[in-house]
Amino acid sequence: MTTVYETMYIIRPDVTDEQVEQVVTKFQNFLTEQGAENMEIQNRGKRRLAYEIDRHRDGIYIQLNYTAPASVIAPFERAMRLSEEVIRYLTIKQELPQETPEPEEVVTA
Repeated sequence: MTTVYETMYIIRPDVTDEQVEQVVTKFQNFLTEQGAENMEIQNRGKRRLAYEIDRHRDGIYIQLNYTAPASVIAPFERAMRLSEEVIRYLTIKQELPQETPEPEEVVTA
């Protein structure tokens, strides 16, 4: 069963644009190999952090929206944890609105 997920991760601000693309491609390929589909990637750019993380005041935000089996998330987060470029990450399971069947109209005569 596949579920819709959103992963937001923050890359160190001192990496070059080329390195950012390499990191994004690495994680995109990882998810694709594990069976993720419908991947949308948004580079949110460099932003000020709310608090200092590993002596960094800024970070490059990347947002991933995708559908994947639940078994993919743990290895994906482990890969991000081991990556030196990623300073924070968060994966959220998206709640899709349930389509409820509309009640049939009752015709009274």
